[in-house]
Amino acid sequence: MNQAPESPEPDLELPRYPIDRLRRPVMKFLHVEAASGVVLMLAALVALALANSPWGEAFVEFWKTKVGISIGDFRLQYSLEHWINDGLMAIFFFVVGLEIKWEIAHGQLRDIRRATLPVAAAIGGMMVPALLYTSLQYGKPTAHGWGIPMATDIAFVVGCMAILGKRVPLELRVFLLTLAIVDDIGAIVVIAVGYSEGVDLQWLMLGGLGLLLVFVLLRLGVRRIPVYVFVGLVVWYAVHESGVHATIAGVILGLAVPATTEISEGGFRAILRRASQVFESGQWSSEDHRAEKITQFQQLARETISPVEYLQGMLHPWSSFVIMPLFALCNADIPLSPGELTESISLAVIFGLVVGKPLGIVLASWLAVKSGRAELPRGVSWKVLSSAACMGGIGFTMAIFIAGLAFKEPHQVETAKVGILAASVIAASVGMVLLVNVLPKPSKTA
Repeated sequence: MNQAPESPEPDLELPRYPIDRLRRPVMKFLHVEAASGVVLMLAALVALALANSPWGEAFVEFWKTKVGISIGDFRLQYSLEHWINDGLMAIFFFVVGLEIKWEIAHGQLRDIRRATLPVAAAIGGMMVPALLYTSLQYGKPTAHGWGIPMATDIAFVVGCMAILGKRVPLELRVFLLTLAIVDDIGAIVVIAVGYSEGVDLQWLMLGGLGLLLVFVLLRLGVRRIPVYVFVGLVVWYAVHESGVHATIAGVILGLAVPATTEISEGGFRAILRRASQVFESGQWSSEDHRAEKITQFQQLARETISPVEYLQGMLHPWSSFVIMPLFALCNADIPLSPGELTESISLAVIFGLVVGKPLGIVLASWLAVKSGRAELPRGVSWKVLSSAACMGGIGFTMAIFIAGLAFKEPHQVETAKVGILAASVIAASVGMVLLVNVLPKPSKTA
């Protein structure tokens, strides 16, 4: 006896709206790993073009516009540049803190054996450029800029690797990404120790109490994001007023976010089964407090991934495609002058990034491997690693950020930025040319 065919499963796709025609391709672009590097580079080129155009002076002055709030005697007013570098960049560093927490809990930094090589490479890639810069600026007031050539801009590095496509081994990508995470940790320490001045202990203690409150709220099981946003703003303001750079507050808050889930996959499947029974029985239309139950279900679904993973997914596009391009527009507004390339600050930055960075990465990696504490990633030869290390000299974002902290005179900051831009172009060009020659040629398909 033939059985009647089962009715097809209902279409589970969400309703489509006209805005989806624009939203979906945009979201697809934002999830491409190298896209942020492309957007960042375009923003930097726009800033350079405008700064060196007839509207250059107006463009530079625009970022000095005062913006803020005033409530009674309380005034919080700073330039747009200050809000971006101390405010929005705190969110960027919060995301960096999330990434570091994830790497420590679930990523490369969890396995000491696998983490040894990129950690050693990152340390060498920070120490040698700093020493080289200091030796070239020894005895000068500009020696304080030793932190400028220490950091690698991973967005640009990923963009360069994307151009080379599948020829770049996965192990090399993982190595560079882990190195960049450790690099960020080093940059954070440099900012906290080397570029925080005139610390006010009272404000710092208030910031510490705010952080303590965050841990208490986490222990109590508070999950409402607006509560943490409010406390985070208080912590940011206290740290900002203390003299410690406000971005450090973002990093610490990011590290405080839990990296574990509250509900297992099995537990959530049981919740889905119970919800399914309600719908299949036809009881849903007569249920009371349906809005409250939907909200509760959304919270349960969110708890199936860790807060670190959830916040990373939510904030990373904003950090990569809004905050970083704004930072580039604001800080790459450099009126270029050929003479600035030959000034001592520019030359020290260029040598630090182009020569010191790859030298430090390769030397520290060699020492780690020869000591037996680490081994080269599978499929990565010394030629490949050395070529990729040259791209470590791309120091755009963090280097420019530290330059603004290291120097107070505008001319010194601009000269350092010129050196950073020149070094980044040289490092990217040399690294890509070398990788093209040492990586296996792409196989020809029939």
